[in-house]
Amino acid sequence: MSADILAVAGLAKHFGGLRAVDGVDLAVRRGEIVGLIGPNGAGKTTFVDLLTGSEPPTGGRITYRGTDITSLSAHERSRMGLARTFQVPRPFGDLTIRENVLVGALFGRGERRGGRPEALDLANRCLERAGLSAVADQSTGSLSTAGLKRLEVARCLAAEPDLLFLDEPLGGLNPTEVKDALGLIRGLNDSGITIVFIEHIIPAVMSLCHRVVVLASGRKLADGDPSEIVANPEVQRAYLGDVKAAVRRFGARRRAATRPGGAA
Repeated sequence: MSADILAVAGLAKHFGGLRAVDGVDLAVRRGEIVGLIGPNGAGKTTFVDLLTGSEPPTGGRITYRGTDITSLSAHERSRMGLARTFQVPRPFGDLTIRENVLVGALFGRGERRGGRPEALDLANRCLERAGLSAVADQSTGSLSTAGLKRLEVARCLAAEPDLLFLDEPLGGLNPTEVKDALGLIRGLNDSGITIVFIEHIIPAVMSLCHRVVVLASGRKLADGDPSEIVANPEVQRAYLGDVKAAVRRFGARRRAATRPGGAA
């Protein structure tokens, strides 16, 4: 059996004359955290929309765990074990935090045919994992940006994914919240979930990911381990600038935060 959980060949999405995604090939191995980066307009979110079924492709093929899923709907892919968060959290505003996660448990992978008690148990475990147990019965309007991002993750976990797409999960977070979010993501990966991590905070991507893929103008510009991406002059010209200095600054901040009396 292939070690790839996801394989993409020649994936394309055209909006009239705009080639938002233009013939991208990608393989994601089981257990990886793959970073997906690129400038605004590079096609990252459209690419994830294609992989998760929110948009139909113009061309190409998507294979998940050896099965061609190119023509499957988003809910069919979800029930196979794919899940995603969104850049802008989309909670059900008239439901509590717990009820939001319960929806994922009831209607996600497996549909919890054991009924509401089994689904509620799963939802509670997902809330605890995301650090939301203490506020589970509050409205979603009580959550900060960081809390809403965690709710997105908890709802995904309730669908019991094998492959999780995180679309800018660090956006709008302060440094302490970023550190906590990275810890949560590492924990998810340690539990066996393969992750595709779309993010603009480059030092965080470089510190977290096993491999980094760079998109530019809808095409794959580079694919390699973080050290290769940092050293790639094409990537630096197209997007990163002086990424080495940014990574050094990020590392210095992390080291300072771990010293006695250091700021988080």
